[in-house]
Amino acid sequence: MRDVANHIPLITTQYSEEEMMSRTKAFFEEMSKRRTVREFDTRPIPKAVLDNLIRTAGSAPSGANKQPWSFCLVQDKGIKHKIREAAEKEEYENYNGRMADRWLDDLKDFGTDHVKEFLDEAPCLIVVFKRVYEMDEHGGRHNNYYVNESVGIAVGMLLAGVQHAGLVAVTHTPSPMNFLAELLERPENERAYLLIPVGFPKEGTRVPDIKRKELEEIRGEY
Repeated sequence: MRDVANHIPLITTQYSEEEMMSRTKAFFEEMSKRRTVREFDTRPIPKAVLDNLIRTAGSAPSGANKQPWSFCLVQDKGIKHKIREAAEKEEYENYNGRMADRWLDDLKDFGTDHVKEFLDEAPCLIVVFKRVYEMDEHGGRHNNYYVNESVGIAVGMLLAGVQHAGLVAVTHTPSPMNFLAELLERPENERAYLLIPVGFPKEGTRVPDIKRKELEEIRGEY
């Protein structure tokens, strides 16, 4: 790699093989307990915890380090309810015409429909926006690169952080999601990417009995 003036020494920690095995096994076991949850306790999440989750997401790699994301924390009950009303309107259309029969059949085991109480119940909605370009002070547009890939990685790190904090979440996609940018009055260079209600699970919450693919089904070796 050619020498670049603004590069700095890498600071990292290396572990023995035994430590790597222990750490990766522990992390897998923690992440494997992650489940999509649609029933939330209404108690609030400490602001510092939410800030740490956003910092974690913001540490994700991105194309040319453009960091093409914004994470909006919605905790106001009135705004949450407006989001619910708009989301349920779109979801009603999805469940009653937009979704193919095969899609609806695949959803039967999950018991979902257009009613989204969790948008009112969850103490915090994290609305993720992708920044498709940047604006300079003169109104000029400057492209961001690999935006979907970059924001997708950041969301994965956010969800890992949610699990690590002992919280739960649901990745909600009330497509189309244009109403989110309108309700939150976001700038024109942002597009809604994902709506993630986050909180503590309601006591007695139950989740579908799903199975994840075995390692041999998802790993390729050459």
